[in-house]
Amino acid sequence: MSKFENNAVTWFEIPTTDFARATNFYETVLDAKLIPYPGGAPCSIFPHQDGGVSGCIVQSPNHKPSSEGAVVYLNADGKLDASLKRAEKLGVPILVPRTEIPGGFGFYACLQDSEGNHVGLHSKMF
Repeated sequence: MSKFENNAVTWFEIPTTDFARATNFYETVLDAKLIPYPGGAPCSIFPHQDGGVSGCIVQSPNHKPSSEGAVVYLNADGKLDASLKRAEKLGVPILVPRTEIPGGFGFYACLQDSEGNHVGLHSKMF
């Protein structure tokens, strides 16, 4: 089965106005290297497993950062607290601290990224 059959989300794009700053932000918070996408607008893809869902940060006149739209939750499994500490060191607001999701669905937290987007982090454990 493909990711289209197994997941409600198949791709996401997080807008940026300062591509280098956003790249540094996400690589620092998630402790992971983004994958540059060649051609077109500046774009880098979040690391993912083959066949897994992913998305990117992108700088384009068609994309505008906002704290008032949809919220994307990024995988911070097993490193939620460490990711929040790295975000705090970058000086970004933590909008929702680590919070348990009832029913055994793990934990989440939300922050404002370097571009002003409201972004979530999700983990089965912290």
